[in-house]
Parts: sequence; structure tokens; C-alpha cells
Amino acid sequence: MNLVFLGPPGAGKGTIAALAKDTLRIPHISTGDLFRYAIAHETSLGKQVKAILASGELVPDSVTIEMVKERLVKSDAKDGFILDGFPRTIAQADALAQMTTIDHVINFVLDRDSIVVRLSGRRMCKSTGRIYHITFNPPKVAGIDDETGEPLIQRPDDQEEAILNRLSVYERQTQPLIDYYRHKGLLRDVDASGAPELVLQSILKII
Repeated sequence: MNLVFLGPPGAGKGTIAALAKDTLRIPHISTGDLFRYAIAHETSLGKQVKAILASGELVPDSVTIEMVKERLVKSDAKDGFILDGFPRTIAQADALAQMTTIDHVINFVLDRDSIVVRLSGRRMCKSTGRIYHITFNPPKVAGIDDETGEPLIQRPDDQEEAILNRLSVYERQTQPLIDYYRHKGLLRDVDASGAPELVLQSILKII
């Protein structure tokens, strides 16, 4: 089962993908993780990405496409995969179509107000990266990490103004991709407002 997950920041793609990969026994492939792995292991593509990011430029489609192509031929992806963060452009979608067949494109649908509540309530432990939510997953003591006792922080991109800007960018960039996959008959809209387990069940029914 070859799946692509599309959805705005805060829609829960990563959380659902973590559940779905165990249920379906296929890998969750995130382009962010691919970049970090390639840079950490100093692969040839990783060195290119590191130099590009250091210069402040965006990673070009050609490099991202090559990195995904290398990942999809690994043995753990032979029975399927969940792609998260790729494709982001029509050019990337066309390249993906040349690599493999996609069975379903899951489009996580969530209204702006719900996204702002989800993201603006996130708090993080800086040293461990552990994530809390002031409403849905609060620490035992408000503002303090459960394990280290450190004060929790709010990331700058989780502040409301930044969230609204990220959503505008996402909608502008992704709408052509949504239209592309809808035209191909591959797009499956899923209500992402429920608990992760409920959203996963909706996806499993669709596929």
C-alpha cells in the first residue's frame, strides 16, 4: 500500500503516520527525517543538502527527488510506504509518478481555528525535544517538564501570527497539489479533528 499524506501543520500527519506504520507494517518516510539522516551520516546527498541549507537557500526539487528515490528502493518499502512531506510541488508529484504507483493520497482536513488551538498550545522541553500541550497533554506541573524539571518553551513558529503565516504558505503551495491528485482520482479527504485513533480508523476504512 503506497500512501501520500497531505495536510496543514497541526493536522496530526506525523502522529497518525506513527500509528499507521505499525498497523500496516510499512515505513513512515518523512522528508525532514531523510534530510537529517543524510546530513548526520554525511552521504553525498547529505553533503549537498547541508551546503544548500547553510547558504540559506531552499533544497531544490532535484535533490529532494533523488533522496526520496534512494529511500523508496530500500527493502523495508517493498510492500508499501507512507510519504509525509513529499511531494510538495507538481514537479515532485510528476517525479514520484515516474518512480512508483500511488494507491491513495490522504488529505487531512482541519479548520484554521482548530489548527491554531493545537499549535499555539504546544510547549516543548528544549533539552529533550519532548512535546506537551497545555490542554490535550499538559505536564504534571504547569510550564515544567515532567522528567527534567526544566521550564517549557513555546517555539516561535507555534505563536499565533507565525501559525497563520505558515497556513497561508501551505494553502498557497499545496492547493495545486490537492487539485492534481483530485483530478487523478487519488485524493481521499479525511476529517482530522478527532482523536488520532479515530482518524486512523477513518483512513483504514478508506484504503
